Amino acid sequence: MTKQEAIHFLQEHLKSMKYLESAMGVLSWDMEVMAPVKGIEYRSEVLGYLSVEHHKLATDTRIGCALNALENESDLMQVEQKLVDFFKDSFEKNTKIPESLQRDLTVATSKGGQYWKQAKEKQDYSIFKPYLQKVIDLVIKQAECVGYEGHIYNACLDDFEKGMTVEELDRIFPPLRDGLVKLLNQIKESRVCIKLHPSGEFDKARQEKLTNQVLDMMGYDYHEAGRIDETEHPFTTSLGIGDTRITTHYYEDNLESGLFSSIHEGGHAIYDQNMPHELSDYGLDEAPSMGIHESQSRFYENIIGRSLPFWKGYYKKLQELFPEYGWTTLEEFYGMINAVKPSLIRTEADEVTYSLHVIIRYEIEKLMMSGEVTVDELPALWNQKYEEYLGITPTNDSEGVMQDVHWSEALIGYFPSYALGNLYGAQFYHQMKKEIPNVEEQLEAGDLSQVFMWLKEKIHSQGNLYSPSELVEKVTGEKLNPMYFLDYLNEKYSKIYKL
Repeated sequence: MTKQEAIHFLQEHLKSMKYLESAMGVLSWDMEVMAPVKGIEYRSEVLGYLSVEHHKLATDTRIGCALNALENESDLMQVEQKLVDFFKDSFEKNTKIPESLQRDLTVATSKGGQYWKQAKEKQDYSIFKPYLQKVIDLVIKQAECVGYEGHIYNACLDDFEKGMTVEELDRIFPPLRDGLVKLLNQIKESRVCIKLHPSGEFDKARQEKLTNQVLDMMGYDYHEAGRIDETEHPFTTSLGIGDTRITTHYYEDNLESGLFSSIHEGGHAIYDQNMPHELSDYGLDEAPSMGIHESQSRFYENIIGRSLPFWKGYYKKLQELFPEYGWTTLEEFYGMINAVKPSLIRTEADEVTYSLHVIIRYEIEKLMMSGEVTVDELPALWNQKYEEYLGITPTNDSEGVMQDVHWSEALIGYFPSYALGNLYGAQFYHQMKKEIPNVEEQLEAGDLSQVFMWLKEKIHSQGNLYSPSELVEKVTGEKLNPMYFLDYLNEKYSKIYKL
């Protein structure tokens, strides 16, 4: 096999894998958004079958032949080398995972997601517990098949944040935690009183209109290249070039929840829509890690969406849609959406306490993977850590151990990406303000176009050409520095709470 034949084979093989991933993505999206309950079992089996077919492609022995043919090639282009690196990593990993395990895991997560939903609605952990146990057992088996160095949890982290380890997170999280706790304690001593949110019934029709307006401003194309639906747990899925969908969740007694969930998912979607799709044949139209992907969603949700300049330019439009806010001044609204108060729900946590939610999950997941905690013990351990870290305790398991969909989908190892996303995003914003000195004035004018273009040029269009650490250094000129996030928070909340 010649060099060009080998590269062409890998490109065509990758395309076949992506076609199957797209088909599975459509079926999974449908299960969450539209599929009837009685169709769950059969749909799960279909997804299981397709996952096995995908696994067959990923473990095709011809991949090994192509890689062998390219082993001694020293003049590969950057995009070609990235393609080879992708297949080397995935082929080695996938050939270690039996087809039966891949099928079992797909079926377990398909069922687990549905029974998690039922259990959460009924506030009954016992419904979900056996399915969670099955998922954990299979994830442990998968980690053992693939292999790992150090802690078994490293095998999980590597799926979402390439190169990240327990050892590195145990270095990053303690100073992050200490800085957040210090700021939180200062805020608790502040005498500034944040006004309560206006009460009322914020019907879904108006909330949908608000969501559409804000996402239009951000640059998410849901008109021709996506769509917006409602599900229990908001998510974003890219089903192929030209098809990136988001879901959100509206509460008629809480306007901000649905709004900021939509902005968050919109950040993910904008990233996916502006990948370098011309490099799709090389597998480079993807994010280098989930942490980088989260940096975009949390950047839009918090750094832009909860900023004073943004609302100076948009608050009057919100008041027009929701007269209930007519008696609330801009400054009062800004305080409301940035109020710091420990909460039970991660997705509704403020910027200061949010990463503590992540650290709790990180610590529990490590124990889950090492077998140091059982599924029977999880609810109590969860509640204990919330009391210890945030001073609050869930009243039921739906607002406790079952609040997130991640474990039902075997996304163990994902949560640290949220905290890393905060760190990446703050460092990106620091650099953006250097390069666009009047960015806040543009936000006040209701213009997000320069923010959109900067992110597109510096991050979105880079796809997977660089590792997370390489991308951060390329964009900002230095390695990841957690102090940018802490400095951002201290500056912002010192003004809000007059510290």
